[in-house]
Amino acid sequence: MPNSELMPIGVFAQRTGLTSSALRFYADSGLLPPAQVNPVTGYRYYDADQLVRATTLRRLREIAMPLATVETVLGAGADEAARLLDEHVAKVEGDAAAARRTAGVIKSALGGNVPGALIATLKGPVLADAVEQVLTATAHEPGMAVLAGLHIEASDEAIALTATDRYRLSTRTLAPTRPAEQTWTGTVDGDDLRAAVADVRRSALVRIEAVPHGIRLRMPRREYRHCRMLPEEYPDLRLMLASLGEVTARATLSKDLLLRALEEHPGEHVCLHITEHGVHVRSPNDDEHPTIPLAATVTGDGLRIRFELTTLYPAVSTAIGPDVLLDLRGHDQPVTIRSADGGTLTTLAMPIKSDQPA
Repeated sequence: MPNSELMPIGVFAQRTGLTSSALRFYADSGLLPPAQVNPVTGYRYYDADQLVRATTLRRLREIAMPLATVETVLGAGADEAARLLDEHVAKVEGDAAAARRTAGVIKSALGGNVPGALIATLKGPVLADAVEQVLTATAHEPGMAVLAGLHIEASDEAIALTATDRYRLSTRTLAPTRPAEQTWTGTVDGDDLRAAVADVRRSALVRIEAVPHGIRLRMPRREYRHCRMLPEEYPDLRLMLASLGEVTARATLSKDLLLRALEEHPGEHVCLHITEHGVHVRSPNDDEHPTIPLAATVTGDGLRIRFELTTLYPAVSTAIGPDVLLDLRGHDQPVTIRSADGGTLTTLAMPIKSDQPA
């Protein structure tokens, strides 16, 4: 008879998330043999000490790790196991990127030889920079795939690229080198665009064409790239921008000095104190950390405004030029961050409530 502390295969399956058939397979393959087998009935029993190994085995198989690698990971130390996991994930990501590229080529080929409608022709390096800058405001949120996309609005005069993760909104407007054949609006998968950026940057001109289910990036002497359209409706940005309050204060200061102050700030939350004498980077709790004063040209009313460091820092770091201009509307309103020299990249950063714990 089995030890009373041993679990029959059904109970062990429930506790580990593995099916009984999977446990039998892993037992036969030597990865997870039962602690005891009844010689008469053949019933298999497992020990509580095997729960961790079984759960880890299940998780490794959920990420499609081959059995041979699973066995190596289960028998390795923590550092070696972490290295093997990183190698596996890198391979999965590479395979997925290659599959997306191939699927894009197939989709375009299925559309026949009729060229897509031209929506913009842009200089490759300029487009690549703009895509990378704006995509910093994307996020992968469960149930909100549209937040991982780049919203494109194209006309014969300009093409606007916009992204938002709900805490930041970045937008940049580019002037096409050739007139478009039609206006076009849509949201394109951000990961597809990231995968195409290297080829875009090395192309003198990039022709952006509207095709079924997405856009096609056509580049001289390079294989064209297909970027999928996201079907979800994009947030109403015009309504949001129109609802912004009036600017009550404006500060112009060095981008590098502001970034350095944010890098030196040790907390997760940071407070900008705007006065007539400059911008002061400080902790929301004044006595917690030293204040860092920054020279700035300030007009309008003074105020204090709090941010998550993970929201403010990337909003500032992607700004174009040596100086940034902050347009402030109050401690509970989005701040507009843009280049002081009139660059076309604009970012809105949401503050956190002043009564939120630091």
